[in-house]
Amino acid sequence: MSAEPTPASRRSTANLVRLFRGLLDEAEGIFYGQRTVVTLALTGVLADGHLLLEDHPGTGKTLLASTLAHLLGLGFRRVQFTSDLLPADILGSQVYDSTEGTFRFVPGPVFTPFLLADEINRAPPRTQSALLEVMDERQVSVDGVTHPLPRPFVVVATQNPGDQTGTYPLPESQLDRFLLRLELGYPDVEREKDLWGGEDPRERLLRTPPCTDAETLTAAQATVRAMTVSEALLDYVARLVARTRSAPSLTPGLSPRAGRALVAAARAHAFLNGRGAPWPDDVKAVFVAVAAHRLGRAGVASTAAELTALLETTTAR
Repeated sequence: MSAEPTPASRRSTANLVRLFRGLLDEAEGIFYGQRTVVTLALTGVLADGHLLLEDHPGTGKTLLASTLAHLLGLGFRRVQFTSDLLPADILGSQVYDSTEGTFRFVPGPVFTPFLLADEINRAPPRTQSALLEVMDERQVSVDGVTHPLPRPFVVVATQNPGDQTGTYPLPESQLDRFLLRLELGYPDVEREKDLWGGEDPRERLLRTPPCTDAETLTAAQATVRAMTVSEALLDYVARLVARTRSAPSLTPGLSPRAGRALVAAARAHAFLNGRGAPWPDDVKAVFVAVAAHRLGRAGVASTAAELTALLETTTAR
């Protein structure tokens, strides 16, 4: 069980690492041992990025999001995306105040540290696009007035496979706002039997106290951003990015923003593993999750397979 969080100003980097590794252990226990998925999800949050969770209904996408929000000690709002959802239902709108004779802005559910956009691809493109400014600039603009969002700010979106009824594909510009895309998959037989016959993971989550708070998460994110990246590692990332641009099936390849995302995710992965700087192994661990959804025009699964092969044939120097 986690100790009561202490102020971030009193935490050393080593203490921050221990804290978030403890959070990772708690999350894995609730999420039935899927440590790789949980590690990548927490990596995305520590890198100050947004997450896209894609898989079939019932595989635990919403549970993973709510587990992260609870253990991080962040305010949490869930929006169920549907075909009739409007941008104002997410962002907020101007409402006339008859007593004052003026309009005032009523914030929407996006004004929260942790937003779960559930089944995002069931909403039409107009509503999906409402999140573009939110995710990129952490602000909402309504009637020419800009409203800043709280920090930290994390969007976790879930979506069902695109071949299911009533879904609208996310455009490339929207996909590019997500730092990582994760597939949860089915648990192995033993874990699934534990799920059926054991304690409901939501009940375990309810009796598990938060491991940290917004201030401490912000401090950890700042530590991750401040990590030094060696020239050799930047050269390795550059060669990976260049190879995606020269592969015919991946053209035009990863953008400069995608390369920056890859470095950010590698930093966060190194932090979780107690390293002061990212190694090539950190780049390898996050590469497919960072890149596949940005290049998945021929299908994310086939793109992921090609990226894995590309990774195996590109050596770090």
